[in-house]
Amino acid sequence: MLADLQLMLGDPLMQRALIAALLVGAAAPVVGTYLVQRRLSLLGDGIGHIALTGVALGWLIGSLLGLRPHDVLTVPGAVVTAIIGSVLIEVVRRRGRTSGDLALALMFYGGVAGGVLIIGIAGGTSGNLMAYLFGSISTVSTTDLWLTVVLSLIILAVGIGLRTALFAVSHDEEFAIASGMPVWLLNMAVAVVSALTVTVAMRVVGLLLVSALMIVPVAVAQQLTHSFRRTMAVASVVGVLVCVIGLSITYWHNVSPGATIVVLAIVVYLVASLVRPILHRRQADAPHDPHPDIPDDVDVAERAQECA
Repeated sequence: MLADLQLMLGDPLMQRALIAALLVGAAAPVVGTYLVQRRLSLLGDGIGHIALTGVALGWLIGSLLGLRPHDVLTVPGAVVTAIIGSVLIEVVRRRGRTSGDLALALMFYGGVAGGVLIIGIAGGTSGNLMAYLFGSISTVSTTDLWLTVVLSLIILAVGIGLRTALFAVSHDEEFAIASGMPVWLLNMAVAVVSALTVTVAMRVVGLLLVSALMIVPVAVAQQLTHSFRRTMAVASVVGVLVCVIGLSITYWHNVSPGATIVVLAIVVYLVASLVRPILHRRQADAPHDPHPDIPDDVDVAERAQECA
């Protein structure tokens, strides 16, 4: 077993794949925490579908420029298109007459249709899109890895560095407006980092499953924690674990990495759901400290009960 593990860690392909999975697993739940707070859990799916059009556009431009391979611009194309799409849906949601769920539906349908149409014009087939729809960690090149590193650092810097402000906007937008916060810019920041997260996770779990990696670890964390800060931290840990473990499983078994990671995350959620009542029961039995700022408050209460 140890020899197999050393063999896996010594494989350059797996080294790149594990680094990418580690970064994606840490970054995706950070953004997902804000989306869950804003009740926009399906936003990642909508952006993922529109990013498919970006993949096809990158393929088309690469073909027109005679680049080899033709898919060398697919990731940059997906990044640009996903950012434009996420910003547009935020503008429509805030200023347009179209509701948020209808705007998401338009992105769902238009993104897939546009991707299939453009990839055909570029001389490819819908089969060329499969690696982007369901993930293909084996296609992660050194260039893709560096792009993943840069984008993941940006996501983490925005998601953690602006956590207080983004939480205020996500939790109560009207209060944030009354407080004089730049709500429009903060909403745009959430939209942009959501788009970056989708494109970063595209190689690992695929565009169709990326939303699960953003949302399911947050759902797991909510079963175990109560504060926003702890939820984000636990979700990132869960994301890293399921990505690394799921990817390691696919090294020894011929199964899809993206599907394995998502199923593993759902299993963890089911286990957390079973454990939650036990944790709540123990917390209910533990002595409650009404004044945590007074060190001996609980001791005094317990002694009073003993004397009674």
